[in-house]
Amino acid sequence: MTFDLIIKHGTVVDGTGAAPFVADVAVTGDRVMAIGTDLGEAARIVDARDCYVAPGFVDIHTHYDGQATWDEEMAPSSWHGVTTVVMGNCGVGFAPAAPDRHDWLIGLMEGVEDIPGSALSEGMKWNWESFPEYLDALEAMPRAVDVATQVPHGAVRAYVMGDRGAANEPPTESDIARMAQIVEEGLTAGALGFSTSRTVLHKSIDGELVPGTTATPEELMGIGKGMKRAGHGVFEMASDLLPEWNEFEWMGDLSRESGVPVTFTALQSPIKAMNFDDQLAKMREQNAKGANILAQISMRGTGLVLGWRTTFNPFSFKPSWAEAADLGESAQLEKLLDPDFKAKLIAEDSIFPDSELQLLGQLMANAFDMQYALTEGFNYEPTEQQSIAHLAAGAGVSGAEYAYDLMTGQNGTGFIYFPLLNYADGNLNFLEPVLQSDDCINSLSDGGAHCGT
Repeated sequence: MTFDLIIKHGTVVDGTGAAPFVADVAVTGDRVMAIGTDLGEAARIVDARDCYVAPGFVDIHTHYDGQATWDEEMAPSSWHGVTTVVMGNCGVGFAPAAPDRHDWLIGLMEGVEDIPGSALSEGMKWNWESFPEYLDALEAMPRAVDVATQVPHGAVRAYVMGDRGAANEPPTESDIARMAQIVEEGLTAGALGFSTSRTVLHKSIDGELVPGTTATPEELMGIGKGMKRAGHGVFEMASDLLPEWNEFEWMGDLSRESGVPVTFTALQSPIKAMNFDDQLAKMREQNAKGANILAQISMRGTGLVLGWRTTFNPFSFKPSWAEAADLGESAQLEKLLDPDFKAKLIAEDSIFPDSELQLLGQLMANAFDMQYALTEGFNYEPTEQQSIAHLAAGAGVSGAEYAYDLMTGQNGTGFIYFPLLNYADGNLNFLEPVLQSDDCINSLSDGGAHCGT
């Protein structure tokens, strides 16, 4: 038999959980036709010796909502073996979209996901208003990978309630019914689910919370009724999981009453109100009562890259940093190399904002045991001996001075890796049992987002 393609001698990881094995894989058109040896002839032969051959990855947590309307490739995800991306996460997206809300939706996405508004403004044609029309626009594009999306709470709330919805004002019963109807229409047209944001870290470019952040369980349960009528869908959420919000209680109720799975971002972090083990325990408590809640987990540390030319550095909240922050590269480097300026900046106390950035700022300025020199060939599971605190002690200087000198090195392009999430233990060991559990899903790449540093 003759095939279009045979991939030979590769180590096959077939996605079933079976042990890897060496085999040939035959493909015709867009289908795998055979796996084995001596499969026959092919128009094209690829030697995959010493390589893995695997099914394409499904990336369930991305933010290509705008990019998908003009880009065929969905780079960089498609460069790394991803063949399906799921968008519309965290309650932000671009449909439904009233004509006078285009710039507002762009500002919401720019603020929450750090995607340049200029790129979104130039790239999107806005040849849709309703969510089904958005799906039609996506369908009309040629694709290198498959795309799927969810109905975002922020867009729905603003579409139904206007400025009241954008400002997180309480909805009326008719508002909730209309939102549920729009979600139902989106799911019936082909959306995979619905998403919402309940974290104060998600704000528009103007500093406003994502619509739906403070939604009551009544509003969310009402939307769940629309999902139930549609007969399918996943309810996705990013939340601060504040204990007083009783998030898992209503998540369990929504899953049981609507019959849909609920998924949330589960992260280990010193700045989260609920520790990682408690998150999973509360999820499993609800599942034992008949709910279907799944945790989206990240398999590596996640955080910030700190440097003089990035958004943040350990000195960002010191008054004298304003003297150098907006200078051009050469002028800034000259300023940073001034011994008097260095001594002043290091000696100053930071003045932290009275906001959700306060704890983050305190950790950036002081937690040098959580920060690592981001050098060539960097290992993303760094040891304690590679921390700024340890290196500074060995050099006989303070952590602040070591960080200052490191970032000033290489002509001011030195960087620090600061993993705020999933690295509280100084390693990734806690993820091994989680990865092997059936109620946790590898996720949270945030593909397409966080384009800045």
